[in-house]
Amino acid sequence: MARLSLLLLLAAGLTVATSNPGLKGRVTQRALDYGRRFGLETLRSLLQKEHVLNLTGSYRLPLLGELAFAVPRVRVHELQIDDSAMDFSEDVGVRLTVRDARIRLSADWAAELWAIRDGGTVEVRAGDVAVSAVLGVSVGAGGRPAVWSAGCDSDIGRLQLEFRRGQSWLYNLLAPVLQGPLRLELNKHLCPELHRGIRRLEDVLENVQVSAQLDPFAAIDYSLLQRPEITAEHGDVSIKGEFFGVGWHRQSPFSAAPVLLPAAREPMLLLGVTEFVANSAAFVYFTAGALHWTVTGDMLPRRFPLQLRTKSLGLFSPQLQELYPDQPMELRLSARRQPLLSCHPDGLRLALFGSAEAFVVLPNATRVPAFLLDIDANVTGKPILTASRIGGSMSLVGLSVAQVESHVGPLEVKSLENLLNFGLRVFGVPLANRKLRAGFPLPAVRRLRLLDPHVTLQEGFALVTTDLQYEP
Repeated sequence: MARLSLLLLLAAGLTVATSNPGLKGRVTQRALDYGRRFGLETLRSLLQKEHVLNLTGSYRLPLLGELAFAVPRVRVHELQIDDSAMDFSEDVGVRLTVRDARIRLSADWAAELWAIRDGGTVEVRAGDVAVSAVLGVSVGAGGRPAVWSAGCDSDIGRLQLEFRRGQSWLYNLLAPVLQGPLRLELNKHLCPELHRGIRRLEDVLENVQVSAQLDPFAAIDYSLLQRPEITAEHGDVSIKGEFFGVGWHRQSPFSAAPVLLPAAREPMLLLGVTEFVANSAAFVYFTAGALHWTVTGDMLPRRFPLQLRTKSLGLFSPQLQELYPDQPMELRLSARRQPLLSCHPDGLRLALFGSAEAFVVLPNATRVPAFLLDIDANVTGKPILTASRIGGSMSLVGLSVAQVESHVGPLEVKSLENLLNFGLRVFGVPLANRKLRAGFPLPAVRRLRLLDPHVTLQEGFALVTTDLQYEP
């Protein structure tokens, strides 16, 4: 119950299916600047290994005749990048640009000159290497994220060759002549290698999960509703963010209102969490019959002014004490309607509609029905977000009690309502706030940690702004 209440506090509303997202995220240029080094590590992992080259050709050398050569594969040992940038490619995706990079690689070689065959190894040092690659982003089947190679250009400015073994002294003399053909061939292989890496990422994304079961009652759909919106300043993603029942999927009676995120280059992430998310969750738990609890006397604070015994509740029903002198009682609480939550700049407003059925517990453990009440409450609250936990605070605005039926004569409902109101304000709300302030751990998402997060409440949604930190 505390976790559900906290979710309702964070993502607060009565607003009917919609194309508007329940969650809308914005990635800023600051996030790209931080993520650039991971993009460079990916580039290194793609290039810094052995590559099949199968380079063959021939070159006519002045005075010496026809030189045939073959380079079957190359091994990249070192990739140094001093000048790089990552930015948004409008309406497409993300662009990674590398300039003035240096590559050191080695290769086996074979050559034939004057019918004399030779072979050995060669070390190649490439300088002034430039690569510009664009990763396109879109939405695939079932709302899965999709990527493609939207463009690639590469250029190797200069090469230095050092042949070893065989008649390397001769080929080192010919190195200036051989550098041109080899540079052109290496240029042809840089972008195809990046394309292959992106295709592998495409294959992974085709099978990525876009929903997750949270407990025996509910799961959440976090599929993309549309292609990400990419501008020159930021990238926006629209996520469904709807809860659905495990084993059943009934259309929620709520819809998400549009979310207008502020224009900003920082922090890294802006996330709008609409009240639709919370209300779809409440709809699922209510429909699944999960919103019910049994309260016994030992669960109440000793100082609570209303104890679950006929002696205490008999103050509001004289017949109860007469029929069952000083017997223990229990309450069965349930939601008769789903909770409704709305988000406003001054706070979250939660409306609860409950029923409380009281039973007398006889010495033989038989439960005898005593009375049934409708109890409605209005609560306000505010969420609290830290780097690792989510919490909040709440206050009780109003409480109303109405008698539905009674097996022990009429109840003094107004007096019961006043005492219950007092007890909840003095004992119940402070206890709930202690638990909410302690908060609950945030789930780790691909080893990303929130850094200096903030929550502000808007009309219809809560806005989370935060930097991110990657923890290997």
